[in-house]
Amino acid sequence: MEFTEIIYDKSGGIATITINRPEKYNACTPVTVYELSQALTDAWVDTSVGVVVFTGAGNKAFCTGGDQSIRDKGGYAGTIAALPLEVGWQQVSLLIRTIPKPVIARVNGYAIGGGHVFHVVCDLSIASDTAQFGQAGPRVGSFDPGYGTGDLARAVGMKKAKEIWYMCRRYSAKEALEMGLVNAVVPPDKLDEEVGKWCRDLLEKSPTALKMLKYAFHGETDGVVGVSNLGVGGLSMFYETDESLEGKAAFMEKRKPDYNKFR
Repeated sequence: MEFTEIIYDKSGGIATITINRPEKYNACTPVTVYELSQALTDAWVDTSVGVVVFTGAGNKAFCTGGDQSIRDKGGYAGTIAALPLEVGWQQVSLLIRTIPKPVIARVNGYAIGGGHVFHVVCDLSIASDTAQFGQAGPRVGSFDPGYGTGDLARAVGMKKAKEIWYMCRRYSAKEALEMGLVNAVVPPDKLDEEVGKWCRDLLEKSPTALKMLKYAFHGETDGVVGVSNLGVGGLSMFYETDESLEGKAAFMEKRKPDYNKFR
């Protein structure tokens, strides 16, 4: 799988997805967004992957949202990958929230606008103490009416979330930690070490338990979609049981299934 605007690496059970546009402070084009969705999907289906790290190239920015230089009426210009917002940006957020593995945001610099949304929807956020956080939507004529507002409010409280969105202020890593927006803050030269430690700790945990916990955290807030993810996560485990296989075997053998031994 070849990418042009991201770097995708898998090693030791960890999939690392890096937005590779440092000259643009890792602002995304439609191509970037499309490639992010492809990498996240691959990390989902690869059983050797137990945890995903999401970050940006360089030491200045995690992600600063959409590349405003290519924004026009209706959205962002680009190639065939220029999908509508609801199946582009929102698809990446949806994948981060529903991939059945923990996703860690390695925040190495500016997490602004859409980049701030990406870090908010990650399961965990580890930040360099030089990182800065904030929204830019009302300043540039944009907004996120979905996960970027709902998940933020659940993380920091409604009043603070409204302040972050309405005022478009910048917040330091220390302030982000104090408001519950990130899980840990370390010096820049310790960021990779800290992220690696969290990854190793997660890889020692039950993958099925982590999957079902992730679905459970969103089960109530995501309506029927959240309940469906939680339910289908359980169904995938049920498919591995003799009880489930009895139903399939009976169908193939054109007989009535015998479930009595499972009661």
